[in-house]
This record gives sequence, C-alpha cells and structure tokens, in this order.
Amino acid sequence: MATKTATSETISFTAPPTLRLELSAIPETGYYDSTSEFLRDAMRTLLAEKKELRIAIASVLYKNDKISLGKAVEIANVNYEEMKKILVEKGIKLRRGVSTKKELEEGLAKLEKWKAR
Repeated sequence: MATKTATSETISFTAPPTLRLELSAIPETGYYDSTSEFLRDAMRTLLAEKKELRIAIASVLYKNDKISLGKAVEIANVNYEEMKKILVEKGIKLRRGVSTKKELEEGLAKLEKWKAR
C-alpha cells in the first residue's frame, strides 16, 4: 500500500515481529531521528552497494516507459554509452527523443529553469 505526497510516497510493508521490535527502537538509539529516516538510509546504502540491482531497476523502469535514458543513467550510475549497451543486451528498445507531451513539457520547463540561472 502506498500514499503519495508532493515529494514523497508512504509505503507500508509487512515485517516479522522481531524486525518490528528492532525498528521501533531505532529513534531511541540516537543514530536516526525516525524509523523512516533509518529505512531511507538503509535503502540508499543497499542500492549504493548493489550495482547490478541498480542496473536492473533502471532497465525495468526504462523498459516500462517510467523514466528517460538520462534518468536510467543516473539510477544505474553508469555513463550513457554503457547504459545504452546494457539496454540493447537486455533486448530493450532504445527510445529517441520524447514520447509524450508531458515529457516535452517537463524538458522545456527544465530548460527554462536552467536558462534562468
């Protein structure tokens, strides 16, 4: 189950009793202000260490038209040429340019923001 806000999304999951107990103690340790902060850091740390997982996630999101090639490069933490090669090897067709009006509008907004600096 997920609940969206403007900048984040609340995700719930089932955890065994021992994990729930451990998570409930996180704020009291002083290492993190909240369990949510701990879980975000844990996910970032896990993804930073698992290059193949990052590549797999980026590939799936790109294949399903959820992200652009640039975003796939960012998620996978590889260069453009390497990401294109990975996608081709996985049998994923490369897209050229924008495919929706929304993508075009987002790109134009980013360009305008960049020009205004």
